Amino acid sequence: MSGPIPTFETREEVMFFDTDCGGVVHNLAYLRMIETCRTRLAATMGMDLRTMAENQVFPVVTRTEVDYRRPAKLGDWITIRGRLDELGRARFWCAFEMIREADGALLVTARQALALVAMPAGKPQRLPEEWLKEWGGG
Repeated sequence: MSGPIPTFETREEVMFFDTDCGGVVHNLAYLRMIETCRTRLAATMGMDLRTMAENQVFPVVTRTEVDYRRPAKLGDWITIRGRLDELGRARFWCAFEMIREADGALLVTARQALALVAMPAGKPQRLPEEWLKEWGGG
């Protein structure tokens, strides 16, 4: 491993459409927030939206593991911290923490496995050799 592990941080305010009738964030809203952070994290790894559109190779989620620890509520500001967590030959994992800014409470932890897929054929791709050299992997 030669370079720092890719990380990215985003912020989201809990909006009305993120909540249920009790004002508590719905579980799918957390995943939308993670998706935003993961998209920005991918850009730091050389997979920005424009590049993906041009190359037609996309990171596809193959597994999501989520632990909901505490609820967020309407109006809360949440920091989402994402990082590259693990590299293999054909897939990689990203890890996320979601923290309420007002009190520093850890709300959600999550990990996602992703594979690179060439479209429109839907053909899985090996991870770039540069990734393995830069950030390790096996």
